[in-house]
Amino acid sequence: MENVVDLLRFSKGFLGRRVVSHLISLDYQVRMGIMAAGSFGVPQFRQRVFLWGARLGKKLPPYPLPTHEADVKGGQGLPKPLVLRDALSDLPKVENGEMRDAIPYGPNSHRLNDFQRYIRLNKTGQGQTAELYDHRPLKLNEDDYQRVRRVPKKKKAFFFDLGGVIKDEEGKWMIDPSKPRKLLKSKSPLVPEYALTFEKGKSKKPFGRLWWDETVSTVMTRAEPHNHRLLHPKQDRVLSVRENARLQGFPDHYRLCGDVKDKYTQVGNAVAVPVGKALGYALALSVNGLCDDGPLVKLPANFTFAIGPLTPPVVENDQQSSDIVQ
Repeated sequence: MENVVDLLRFSKGFLGRRVVSHLISLDYQVRMGIMAAGSFGVPQFRQRVFLWGARLGKKLPPYPLPTHEADVKGGQGLPKPLVLRDALSDLPKVENGEMRDAIPYGPNSHRLNDFQRYIRLNKTGQGQTAELYDHRPLKLNEDDYQRVRRVPKKKKAFFFDLGGVIKDEEGKWMIDPSKPRKLLKSKSPLVPEYALTFEKGKSKKPFGRLWWDETVSTVMTRAEPHNHRLLHPKQDRVLSVRENARLQGFPDHYRLCGDVKDKYTQVGNAVAVPVGKALGYALALSVNGLCDDGPLVKLPANFTFAIGPLTPPVVENDQQSSDIVQ
């Protein structure tokens, strides 16, 4: 089972305890823990709760140990976390109104990093995906597009940088009363009221621009820039469906269904692919009797970008299997 971390935060963890106690009453063994997607090789922190259950007498799967540091602060002694540049720097430029479902990769294909080479592989793993699918951003309305165009292309830029905004004595955003309020051609305010009041008036997320050396907190199901940092570092648009899919670890050969909003929802609701892969490996070890009863297991070297069968760990007195994970 998988869910958001509020499962353990709400009402002092009541829901999490309820789930565990009920499964135990049904004669299941249970393990519950939190995993961060960034710990498994994507530039997205994204914490989620995962729960293993197994009938009595069965081997309960372990949790896979991280392969990467989870954020840019570091300190775990693992490979550094991936950042936005690692995942997106090879993608071609697209505009706010891009309508094509498939486009060429463009001129940056000659200088790829490990993540980009891996994410571009076709279904066979023997070559590159022919075209780039779903590299389309949500088309912003004219007012929002004009706001996005005026957000500076610099690190940590957000609606404050549109001008005419100050903080009050409580540290909340407010329109500077000493200056005339800036308006768009539509006569709507350049800085909308909802940006000033979001998160009790102290948020820096509305119309926030992401930057190349950052990890994303989490991929959202909606692409409106009104209450999240979603703007491309150097282009006047929100991140595209494909860019979100890459932050979730989806290979480029995955083609999504429905309209653009449906595709954002599918990607945002998914478990990050490398996390699912790591959990699948742990499950395969358990089913094949190739792990002990401990709660954790170390993944093989270069697990994130591995292609083909993976080598299981050596466990004494357990039957080995050569086809542990295909």
